[in-house]
Amino acid sequence: MSKQEEEKGMDRKVDGMSCNIINELRLEKQLCDAVIVVDGAEFHVHKIILCGCSPYFMALFTNGGYPPDKIRYSIPNVSAEIMELIVEYAYIRRVNITEKNVCKLLIAADYLLVNSLLNDCCTFLKAKLCPENCVNICRLAHSYFCEKLKQHEFRFILHNFEEMVRLSEEFLDLTVEQLSEIIEKDELNVKQESVVFEAILQWIKHAPWKRKAHIGVLLPKVRLGLLTHDYLMNNVSNNVLVMDDMTCKLIVTSVLMGIDDLNPSLPLSSDLQRLRLPSAVLLAIGGYGHKNLNTIEVYDTRAARWVNVTCTDESPRAYHGTVYLNGFVYCIGGFDSVDFLNSVRRFDPITRTWAQVTPMHSCRCDVSVCVLDSRIYAMGGFDGIRQMKTVERYEPENDRWCMIAPMHEPRGDSSATVLNGKVYICGGFDGNESLFTGEYYSPQTGEWTLITPMMIRRRGLGVVAYGGWVYAVGGNDGVNHLSNVEVYNPQTNVWTQGPAMNNKRSNFGIEVLDDLLFVAGGHNGTTIMDEVECYDKQTSEWHDI
Repeated sequence: MSKQEEEKGMDRKVDGMSCNIINELRLEKQLCDAVIVVDGAEFHVHKIILCGCSPYFMALFTNGGYPPDKIRYSIPNVSAEIMELIVEYAYIRRVNITEKNVCKLLIAADYLLVNSLLNDCCTFLKAKLCPENCVNICRLAHSYFCEKLKQHEFRFILHNFEEMVRLSEEFLDLTVEQLSEIIEKDELNVKQESVVFEAILQWIKHAPWKRKAHIGVLLPKVRLGLLTHDYLMNNVSNNVLVMDDMTCKLIVTSVLMGIDDLNPSLPLSSDLQRLRLPSAVLLAIGGYGHKNLNTIEVYDTRAARWVNVTCTDESPRAYHGTVYLNGFVYCIGGFDSVDFLNSVRRFDPITRTWAQVTPMHSCRCDVSVCVLDSRIYAMGGFDGIRQMKTVERYEPENDRWCMIAPMHEPRGDSSATVLNGKVYICGGFDGNESLFTGEYYSPQTGEWTLITPMMIRRRGLGVVAYGGWVYAVGGNDGVNHLSNVEVYNPQTNVWTQGPAMNNKRSNFGIEVLDDLLFVAGGHNGTTIMDEVECYDKQTSEWHDI
């Protein structure tokens, strides 16, 4: 630790001690110069402390038109229980926020202009967000002008719309304006547009005598042109609500004619046929294709197409690790045709710009990477001299890498994933042979534990968590490139044979998206591949893309 960091740590320690001492004086009613009265309860305080945490108290004590010797101040619209928490927060800058008190605390913090506490309440609510409570939290954020929280909640609703409709009773309490705003967005995440239509019917059914008139407002927000002809005929056109609304009948008839090529006035670019934006896409970044690459390609599963979004100012990089965390893509380690790299580059997919972050302690080519609990793990790899078993963990909020417990054996060209709060790594190359061993890391214990070995040695494999199991896909056994797949059950510590890929491949990209397992690129022993295929666990089949 540097001298500057030590001084900052000492300053924080002194500040904390001072806060605790002043709070003890408050509790003992020593040197207090004001009394806050709430619901008959009295809180002896120091004016200067409360002024330091809130413009409300600053105005109350200095510009309230009271005589300078006034001591007692009554505050309405706040309970004694909540005021006690706010006073405590003013002194020691922390408070016990719970699911039971967070709403009342947020409302009081907004009323009393304790902005830092308001932010803490918003952070707490973000962490507790789920499909069951997202509507209510969004409504709360809107009522008290918590703009960042509101935006976060609204994005959550868009991305989790299907689960919210299925699980949340609060969904039925949305106003027609709120529901309309949600379903009109391109960012609405639904696998089938029929989900949107059926959500409207469910919402109307909750109060049909009041809401059936809104079908003419809501149906045009549905991308009817994305529905099948059969669904439109069997579920939409003959629906009583649609049949009773002339505007809806005309829209559905027009779409049906457009699908049957009978209405050229409905172009493919129509709002009724515009695809929703995907909530997630596949990114292929860099790699090797007869030379190191700097290309970036994006795959949208709904549009079923790849788009090149390469940033020409980025240097080529291959044999690196890539992860996504907090809105950024991190490219870690690798090889640039000259040097083995410890550098880490961070890509912002919104602005399409790159930035350098703190490098790792070691150069790592063929490194395995994954994300667990908002931390990036970089495991093993080749440093230009030897295969390594060391492991580093990155804290993005501090832009810092730290060393953690090493693995049981050196491994590069392996692959890693996260399942049930543990980091799993399998296969690889130890400098002498391809490996069939695997192990997992638990952040709770800080230790690595060996698991049952795979049935086949694999390097250049892909490892991914899918459906509650760990999949080990393809790779090279030291002689042959592989298409076969093994599946690990963490409950039984047993590997079983899975359906083989259509193509043999090693050193490829692997990811799960829209509940499908995708593999892309790689090498088949003869040539570099651009083929992509995906596996559906529901059908146990691989399909070429």
